[in-house]
Amino acid sequence: MSLSDPIGDMLARIKNSQMRNHKKVQLPSSKFKVKIAEVLKSEGYIIDYKVTEKDKKPNLEINLKYNSGNPVISTIERVSKPGRRIFSSAESLPKINNGLGIAIVSTPKGVMTDIDARKQKIGGEIICKVF
Repeated sequence: MSLSDPIGDMLARIKNSQMRNHKKVQLPSSKFKVKIAEVLKSEGYIIDYKVTEKDKKPNLEINLKYNSGNPVISTIERVSKPGRRIFSSAESLPKINNGLGIAIVSTPKGVMTDIDARKQKIGGEIICKVF
């Protein structure tokens, strides 16, 4: 089965798993999804992730993080979709929830948070918002 938006699928799986209080979520892996998981881990939104192989296909396993029974990620939503890409310059990158959340941005120098992109003065495609 082919997906038209694999990143949107990843975010929906994370959101749904946290609503059901699952400890981990498994999804098909790609380099881009691993980079997004890396950013989520470095910012403290997930515990850990690992890539496993099942039937010669890579799977991404994400260990979800909770704080006193509540999910750490209260909202995770896709911004740039396949039908409508959203790009932003370094100066006009959005501040998410007055700086309490992050935007994950795909830049020419890799996938990073909006804060890192502003520091390096590079813009790019806004993938999603997390807070």
